[in-house]
Amino acid sequence: MFSNPDLYKFIFGRLTLDSIPYHEPILVVTFLGVAVGGIALLGLLTYFRLWGYLWKEWFTSIDHKKIGIMYVVLALIMLLRGFSDALLMRLQQALAFNGSEGYLPPHHYDQIFTAHGVIMIFFVAMPFVTGLMNLVVPLQIGARDVSFPFLNNFSFWMTTAGAIVVMISLFIGEFAKTGWLAYPPLSGIAYSPDVGVDYYIWGLQVAGIGTTLSGINLIATIVKMRAPGMTFMKMPVFTWTSLCTNILIVASFPILTATLVLLTLDRYAGTNFFTNDLGGNPMMYINLIWIWGHPEVYILVLPAFGVFSEVVATFCGKRLFGYASMVYATCVIMILSYLVWLHHFFTMGSGASVNSFFGITTMIISIPTGAKLFNWLFTMYHGRIRYEVPMLWTVGFMVTFTIGGMTGVMLAVPPADFVLHNSLFLIAHFHNVIIGGVLFGMFAGVNYWFPKAFGFKLDPFWGKMSFWFWQIGFWFAFMPLYILGLMGVTRRVSQFDDPSLQIWFVIAALGAGLIAIGIACFLIQLAVSFMKREELRDHTGDPWNGRTLEWSTSSPPPAYNFAFTPIVYDHDAWWDMKNRGYVRPTEGFIPIHMPKNTGTGIILGALSIGFAFGMIWYMWWLAAITFVAMIVITIGHTFNYKRDYHIPADEVVKTENERTKQLAEQV
Repeated sequence: MFSNPDLYKFIFGRLTLDSIPYHEPILVVTFLGVAVGGIALLGLLTYFRLWGYLWKEWFTSIDHKKIGIMYVVLALIMLLRGFSDALLMRLQQALAFNGSEGYLPPHHYDQIFTAHGVIMIFFVAMPFVTGLMNLVVPLQIGARDVSFPFLNNFSFWMTTAGAIVVMISLFIGEFAKTGWLAYPPLSGIAYSPDVGVDYYIWGLQVAGIGTTLSGINLIATIVKMRAPGMTFMKMPVFTWTSLCTNILIVASFPILTATLVLLTLDRYAGTNFFTNDLGGNPMMYINLIWIWGHPEVYILVLPAFGVFSEVVATFCGKRLFGYASMVYATCVIMILSYLVWLHHFFTMGSGASVNSFFGITTMIISIPTGAKLFNWLFTMYHGRIRYEVPMLWTVGFMVTFTIGGMTGVMLAVPPADFVLHNSLFLIAHFHNVIIGGVLFGMFAGVNYWFPKAFGFKLDPFWGKMSFWFWQIGFWFAFMPLYILGLMGVTRRVSQFDDPSLQIWFVIAALGAGLIAIGIACFLIQLAVSFMKREELRDHTGDPWNGRTLEWSTSSPPPAYNFAFTPIVYDHDAWWDMKNRGYVRPTEGFIPIHMPKNTGTGIILGALSIGFAFGMIWYMWWLAAITFVAMIVITIGHTFNYKRDYHIPADEVVKTENERTKQLAEQV
């Protein structure tokens, strides 16, 4: 049928039957498992006729609450993939001793550790953070939605599209074997002529568009849509951390985009930005990628700090200690995060003066972080502490993150970094702050705001089981890596000759197994909670006796959030309202204008997958068609004048009366 090689090449580019890794048993089994699970899921959705509901109520929704929930669902799905890679790596390292090569070929192991880093940062931590910000921020500032509701939907589907592009590499072609930051010259066309780096580039470029636009949207929402009386110094701390996070996103993600564009030109057009030939410089890539990369660390952790601030105040029954200092510390961290990027490559010959400057700034940035920790401790001091599940995650964070912070200060000392750089000590430190800071914060946030999103709490027993398996598993998984790093064991190695090291890798693998049980307990917690939702349902509108404005609306909130825009007098807005004897109006409502759902976002996301696939495999016709289609649909969407619908006043009255009854006990 395709006897003409030129015709075949035109249609399929460099895609051949050999591009499907049917010779890799692990991938074949994984593909069969995914296929069976996917078919079963599709069958269930079809049997229960849920496609129409999902399309109308979720996939096309521009409601910030539903989009936030979808972000969190995406993060949980990708967590399963990213953590399965971690289990594979730990098992390989525990087995590959005494002449054994383990069960993973080196090229497969290299793909796994690259995919693990990319997925965990871009498609687990980022969607978690963005999802919580989407869900909570408009409710905290008294807004009915974000500034640009359609853009919010589009941003989510672009992030999802990027995740799908990365997942395709598991079954068609391969992923990058370069490490999660794809340093050249290893990521150049000479050393990586296959499609792995191209999957990396286009997956991140597509997702990066969604992240950048989401950042712009949330900045506009916080700056322009706060309730009357809510000055900047009356905003909840989570909203403050969200504002600083999105400023960092808008300032840093274009740097990532530009860096990947230059790498793309090197690979596709034969330029020499990051080669040693014709004036290029690989070190320029490393500088650019870390100018994005270190603010990215704080993009992830600042919202977690905001979550902990809300949780500590609520479960200690006190105002947050040092509100102003928390705000200033957040802003200082935001600024200083741009002055520390070079500590990631102290060993690359920048010189003593440069290393000293970046070492000092790295130590300085630990000061506002430490101030936050002391503020949380002082909030707990003489507080009536309730060790509910969100508070457990918070206390676990305080212990874990403190250790990670101290090891970070060790690495900030250039002479020490010369010894520890590129060792497993660095891996342990990084996971210490990202798991102990970001993931613990996200689990605290999910447990804390789940009743706001769904109207019922998560089951506390399975929540505590998940916490303890995560907490204990973390220490077993990463403390051995600190020890191995101090012994000089380097990272990214899949086989070892020294048999005395094996026991430490076995302990680390057992720790990863405990974390896997913690993840399973969290999934069980979700399932059990939905089955027991009537028993766990909250009828007060304020399930944790919360302190911020999002508790002044029902759980879950209506599509429009607030029928009457609240007036704010204090940064503990809802607490202040209750003390003032605030009573909800039950009449005087007018019809409310709200944006209409649209399928344009998911269509553009699907087209972006087609464009990325065409660019990866040199199917230029596919890339051209999908690119033109995206432009046409985007222009067409701007002329769609029928995007608003009315919520009738009688429906608003009925809903508000129900909310008043629910909140009567608390008021």
